[in-house]
Amino acid sequence: MSNQEVLIRIAESSDLQTIVGYNRAMALETEDKHLDDATSLAGVQAALGDSNRCSYFLAELGGAVVGQTMITFEWSDWRNGWFWWIQSVYVEPNARRHGVFSALYKHIRTLAKKQADVCGIRLYVFHTNDHAQQTYRKLGMSHGAYVLCEEDFSIDTI
Repeated sequence: MSNQEVLIRIAESSDLQTIVGYNRAMALETEDKHLDDATSLAGVQAALGDSNRCSYFLAELGGAVVGQTMITFEWSDWRNGWFWWIQSVYVEPNARRHGVFSALYKHIRTLAKKQADVCGIRLYVFHTNDHAQQTYRKLGMSHGAYVLCEEDFSIDTI
């Protein structure tokens, strides 16, 4: 597997079930959360149908989808530019440690740097996911100056 090139592409509507499955696997693995099937399916359908909401990028090895991430957008009035938020990161367990996420990140970073109105890339990671945090640091990311605070109206009720 290590000798194969990781190919990155934009997700299409035909990738719906793969993305939903990866989102469910990621939520269970990283936060021990079980996502509601109907809500998850509707959320990904809405996202795939509206590029203003987000964009999914898929990683392929040998023609098979083995990883994903989603980009959402946050306007910064302080910077007069967009932050691209990396979310919904998942790599198949048997494809980990083969450069799949690195390829996704580098692809997204390259696209972002080509856009004059993109001021940076951000992501959040579950506080106990040490392995992911190490991966992000190796790619040049660092802990930001902000602490994430939230009031989640949906996940806690599922």
